Amino acid sequence: MKISLVIPAYNEANYIGACLDNAIKNSNGRFCEIIVINNASTDQTKEIALSKGVRVVDESRKGLTKARQRGLVEASGDYIAYVDADTHISPKWFDTIERSFKRRPDMVCLSGPYRYYDAAFIPKTIMTGLWYLSAPLTYRLVGYMVLGGNFIAKKEAMFSVGGFDESIDFYGEDTDIARRLNKAGKVVFDMSFYVHTSCRRLKKEGIFLTNLRYGLNFIWQVVFHRPFTKKYNDIRKI
Repeated sequence: MKISLVIPAYNEANYIGACLDNAIKNSNGRFCEIIVINNASTDQTKEIALSKGVRVVDESRKGLTKARQRGLVEASGDYIAYVDADTHISPKWFDTIERSFKRRPDMVCLSGPYRYYDAAFIPKTIMTGLWYLSAPLTYRLVGYMVLGGNFIAKKEAMFSVGGFDESIDFYGEDTDIARRLNKAGKVVFDMSFYVHTSCRRLKKEGIFLTNLRYGLNFIWQVVFHRPFTKKYNDIRKI
């Protein structure tokens, strides 16, 4: 499999180094390329990424979907994987990709949940429980689900559905691409296909409000094909 890893990054100097170190180590050279989309950063994000020997592409139009779409256009792989700049892939992450696509030739996209590497015991336990209680049931009911900070899709399928909707600023962008990709083939959400990530948004906005906001935007995209929430708090400087 020829896989490009795309990492959007806005002011991620505190996180991008560890993210890249982890991706390089746990992929064992199996990515055909790693691309950091420097999304209008004003800190040392670009310099740190370049020091890791990966490709850096500047995207001056700030916005998550704009950065993700730029990565799609720039990538040379047949499969495009996306993680966020504060995530760490697990040692079995790449093996799960290869095994899943080999087993499911009808599959166009694979996604999975977060685990939190910097959360205290109680919030970590709560979030783990919420993932295992809500995600499998929701996926079975709806038939598709994508977590934007942890998924891989066939590039051909991504282009066939028009790529990312750049009019969406933040919330609901992953459910939007999941819904449209589901028309091109099977979208699989696998609880064993996880990445470790920072819980900084949970710390900033609270577990209840964060999950409520994401839940409402998921429902709105499924039912009305648009986000519920138009504005978002930019925590990428934290």
